[in-house]
Amino acid sequence: MSAPGISGDSGVPDAAVAWFRANVPGLSGEPVFRRITGGRSNLTYQVTDDAGTTWALRRPPLGGVLETAHDMGREWRFLTALAPTDVPVPQPVAFCDDHDVAGVDFYVMDFAPGRVLNSPEDADWVTSTEVKTRIGESTMDVLAALHAVEPAEVGLDDLARPGNFVERQLRRWHRQAHASALEDFTAIDEAHAALSERIPEAPANRIAHGDFRSGNISYADDGRAVAVFDWELATIGDPYCDLGHVLVSWSQPGDTVPAALPNPTEAGGFPTREDLLARYEKASGAKLPDIDFYIAFARWRAACIHAGVWTRYQAGDMGDAADADEVTGPEAIEAQARSALDQLRM
Repeated sequence: MSAPGISGDSGVPDAAVAWFRANVPGLSGEPVFRRITGGRSNLTYQVTDDAGTTWALRRPPLGGVLETAHDMGREWRFLTALAPTDVPVPQPVAFCDDHDVAGVDFYVMDFAPGRVLNSPEDADWVTSTEVKTRIGESTMDVLAALHAVEPAEVGLDDLARPGNFVERQLRRWHRQAHASALEDFTAIDEAHAALSERIPEAPANRIAHGDFRSGNISYADDGRAVAVFDWELATIGDPYCDLGHVLVSWSQPGDTVPAALPNPTEAGGFPTREDLLARYEKASGAKLPDIDFYIAFARWRAACIHAGVWTRYQAGDMGDAADADEVTGPEAIEAQARSALDQLRM
C-alpha cells in the first residue's frame, strides 16, 4: 500500500485489495483509493467501490515518524471505545496489523457524512446566523460529551499515566520540537520555560482528543456536529487542553493574533470565544480553569507540532498530494510560540 498505489497514480497492491474483500462488509467490485487533502500527519484516503459506497482509510505518514506518534492501533482503540457512547464518531469497520498487506498498520471506518470546516471557504455554504450559532454550540456540546466519558467505563483507563499530564506534554513536545529541522528554538524554549512555571493543578483524567477543532469534525447542514475524527493524538489526561486548542483555532472580529490553524470562523458571524466558553461551562457543569494558561499551552504546542509537520514536508514524507499552503513555516512557527508568551502575560 505504497503512496503511489493509494493515491491513484498506479494500481493498488493486490494484497490490499484482497484484504478489503475479506474484511470490509458490502464491498462491491474494485475499491478506488483517493488521498484526501488536508491531512497534516497520518494520511487519510477515501475508498469508493463500484456501487458508490465510500469508506475512509487511515495509515501512518510515509516517513519521518516521530517517537510515540502515528500509532494506528491506539487511534483505532479510541475510535472503537467511543463508538457506543454519546460522542459522535465514524463507525469503525476493520483494523489491519498484517504488514504483509501494506507494510504498516491501518484501519477502515465509515466515511463521515456532512461538511468539514477547515477554512473560511469551507463555510461559504453557511449563510444563516442561526446555523453558525449551532455550529459553535454543537462543537462545545460534543466536547463536553467527550469529557464526560469516564475512561474506565470504556476500557481506556489503562492508558492513563501517573504524574501531571501537562508537565509530561511539555516535556514531550519540547523534545520533539528539538528533533525537528528548525534552526532557531529561542521562542519555543522561552515559552516552554514560562509554561513550566505556571502548570495548573491537574483535574480528573478524561479522554482528550488532542486536536479537537472544526477541521476534525463533520457538520450537518443545520450546523449539528455529526462525527469527530482524527484521533491520532488522543490520550487520557487533562481535558482542558482540548478546550484551549478549540479557542486558538477559533477566530473572531478584532483579533490581533492569528489563529493557530486556518478555520471557518475567520469568515465572521460565528459565536465568540467567550460564547464557546459559556456553552462548554453550561454543558459540562465544570468550573473553568486558568484559561489563559491553556490557550498559551495550545499555541506553544501547535508551534511544536507544526515544526514536525514542516520537517516531514521538507523531507518529502507527506506524499505527492501534500500542499505547501497547508504547511506552517519557521517564521509562523516562531510567531505562534511568541503568542504563547504574550498570552501568559495577559
